[in-house]
Amino acid sequence: MNARSAPARFDRARSSATAFLLEQDGFCLARDLAAPSVRRVAAELDRHFDDTPFCAGDFYGERTKRFGRLLVRSPSMCELVMNPVILTVAQQILGPHCDAIQLNVTQAIEIHPGALAQFPHRDQDMWPGADNAYEFLINVIWPLTPFTEDNGATLLWPRSHGGHDVEPEAAAVASVSDPGDAIIFLGSTLHGAGANLSNTTRRAIVVGYSLGWLKPYENPWLAYPPEIARDFPRGLAELAGYHQHRPNLGNFEGQCPSVLLQDDRPERLGAVDALRPDQAAALADFVAHQLLGASPPLAGPVSHP
Repeated sequence: MNARSAPARFDRARSSATAFLLEQDGFCLARDLAAPSVRRVAAELDRHFDDTPFCAGDFYGERTKRFGRLLVRSPSMCELVMNPVILTVAQQILGPHCDAIQLNVTQAIEIHPGALAQFPHRDQDMWPGADNAYEFLINVIWPLTPFTEDNGATLLWPRSHGGHDVEPEAAAVASVSDPGDAIIFLGSTLHGAGANLSNTTRRAIVVGYSLGWLKPYENPWLAYPPEIARDFPRGLAELAGYHQHRPNLGNFEGQCPSVLLQDDRPERLGAVDALRPDQAAALADFVAHQLLGASPPLAGPVSHP
């Protein structure tokens, strides 16, 4: 595989500039974005790497370890998931196409010496309905150890996003980076872990954000049941699935699932409408016509995905 080191413009960026580079190239590197948080997460996850068995299967990698549920395994993970620069970028890219974004995955990855290069893929392909009209997903890789061309740094293909074909001779960019850097790429960007040709392991965590109406890669309600999520800050709990996506999607007994995080939740709940503004307006017009004795309009029905 033909890989080259990241060019100079694959460098430090912040929200608006990062979103621009993502839309232009499909990926971006934000240098030294959260080094103190990454150091804490690396220390908190160390024993979990040691205790986790190797994966089974050529896609996940026979010489690779992976585990999720990082918000319960590392108290400092909240700082990375809720990083304001990353959240702003995710909202800018994904926000126009959903009522709210959600946490798609938190996963730790350790690639051992001898690991083969991962099959190049686009994460967005996990959803059959993704037609590249817009992005479904944004991923952030946080290196916990230095990423080099020899130890399996993630390879990314420039301008491979949005359904663009990749020429067979196209060169991938090796995401050479250090702990504290953030490798940000779109769900439609072609990528894959590089081969680990070194004698050291390469560790990282992946945090993904997706459109709130999609089924997430990691089941959040099993990973973070109410007795766990009730201790999360409100914004984190909403990202982790305790937020109703209008219209009425992901509800519990007809209400926002955040009701499960309350100490005084009543035994019986009544369903409550949760509609988009356009749907609420159409419904109000429909009801008003009936109250006036007129025939209600048929246009603008309340729809459900």
